[in-house]
Amino acid sequence: MGRPSARLFNLVVAALAGLGALFFILPLLGLLVQMPWASTLSILANPSVKAALELSLIASLASTALACLLGIPLAWVLARLRFPGKGLLRGITTLPMVLPPVVGGVALLLAFGRRGLVGEPVATATGLGLPFTTPGVIVAEAFVAMPFLVITVEAGLRSMDSRFEEAARTLGASRWTVLWRVTLPLIRPSLAAGAVLAWSRALGEFGATITFAGNFPGTTQTAPLAIYIDLDSGQLPAAVVLSLLMIVVSLAVMVALRGRYLGDG
Repeated sequence: MGRPSARLFNLVVAALAGLGALFFILPLLGLLVQMPWASTLSILANPSVKAALELSLIASLASTALACLLGIPLAWVLARLRFPGKGLLRGITTLPMVLPPVVGGVALLLAFGRRGLVGEPVATATGLGLPFTTPGVIVAEAFVAMPFLVITVEAGLRSMDSRFEEAARTLGASRWTVLWRVTLPLIRPSLAAGAVLAWSRALGEFGATITFAGNFPGTTQTAPLAIYIDLDSGQLPAAVVLSLLMIVVSLAVMVALRGRYLGDG
């Protein structure tokens, strides 16, 4: 009695799983079919494409460095300290993960724009502004990418064996020595995974970047923005080449992280 129903259950689940897989595979096949293989190198050699790719690489690496500088201490505070409002702080920290990116861009404008909460006094005092500049791209990308690093590092700190830190402090090590010689080496896999996730998210950022930094070739036009412009202007081959390149990079990141998140199987 149970065997036919189990077989039917397996067939239904397998069919639905196959449709689910096709839902992801078919768009990739569409890109591969439309890929202009003969002109790929000439498209990548185009100065505007090279500028967009170069800016994407520089901005994503810089935003990842900024995320590490600010996100690692924030993850430590969330993992180790107890204080009122901790749950609210964690929610605000992870909010950019679910927030529409364009909303994040508007929020950044209202905070760091020339008429923003912080941006106006800074611009008045120094004449400097973040919006529509390359540093603005870095800030926008860090805003949406940092939560991935924070939650990954926080999870690593919570799961590590704190007895090693206690032993080091018992032997007379200072807090800084414990941090650099014990804590960070123990959570190195989490640090690496969080940094790579943050970098890949920053590399693909679109909404917050175009809202806060604009879309100026050579200054703020990253690869995702260049894809949008190429597609909007009818330059489908260039859009396809850049899109497939971004997919290859993202897929390589996920494959590299499979051992930590999905297991080697």
